[in-house]
Amino acid sequence: MASVKDLKKDINYVLGDIIEAVYFWEAKKGNKNSKEGSALIDDAIKVFDDLIAKVNKKDVESRSKHLNGVKTELEEKATGLVEKLNKLG
Repeated sequence: MASVKDLKKDINYVLGDIIEAVYFWEAKKGNKNSKEGSALIDDAIKVFDDLIAKVNKKDVESRSKHLNGVKTELEEKATGLVEKLNKLG
């Protein structure tokens, strides 16, 4: 299991990269602050908040299994966000 510190960094970097990709897409399309881009950024921020709250949760039966589950959830949700971004074109 990776450390909690590394997991928090992974969450931050992965979701930060997705948000940056949305900004790049908006700039490429010449449509800053688009409705679609803003919605995707909001989703990424919600995922970030949810995952960080789960990482910080201390009253779990098996901390190791819990953190591995958070890591898996990060991968799944990040993949979903990237798929939404790719659909934007």
